[in-house]
Amino acid sequence: MKEASLALGFLETESIQIRPSEPFRLASGRLSPVYVDCRRLISFPKWREIITTSLVRMVQEEIGLPQIDVIAGGETAGIAYAAFVAQALRKPMIYVRKEPKGYGKSSQIEGVLTPGQRVLLVEDLVTDGGSKLNFKRGIENAGGIVRHCLCVFEYFSEEAGLHRAREILRENGIELHALVNWDDVLSVVREQKTFTEQEVATVLQFFAELAT
Repeated sequence: MKEASLALGFLETESIQIRPSEPFRLASGRLSPVYVDCRRLISFPKWREIITTSLVRMVQEEIGLPQIDVIAGGETAGIAYAAFVAQALRKPMIYVRKEPKGYGKSSQIEGVLTPGQRVLLVEDLVTDGGSKLNFKRGIENAGGIVRHCLCVFEYFSEEAGLHRAREILRENGIELHALVNWDDVLSVVREQKTFTEQEVATVLQFFAELAT
């Protein structure tokens, strides 16, 4: 399935929203006229299956199954997608916390990870890449090796010059593989006139600011 069709799933399920007059506050604290909610997608079996199949195909074609020993989900939204992919590929799964829990074994990793195993980090969304580096450190501290990150949606737009996350991850030894990005969504939006031209212009202006 082409990226444009996958982008349609975000719009059909209202997993992408635009609200210029009442912007959303992102985890970084920045105000955004748009919000991407990949968590919402898991409630729609049709799109959940399509996305899982597409993620699995991406692993097989772009990374290669022999390069992956363990699938890791990032707390919290990445855990569901990691579970879908791990089950489909019949691979072991772990999940990584944002920080070590402050009790018990004080572990940042849940599940079984053997030192030296190659770990595929699966996430729902990549914006600036910062949280992925935190997950990478947690996995590496437990002895794992992270060279690839698979995500459903990437804050990337060639049109607006937005590709910081991909660059930051590459600089830190991680290759990013994403199903859908903003250029895919904007292509569908313009074709179907889902957003007004003013709304599209506002979104592009926001992306341009992110890129600087």
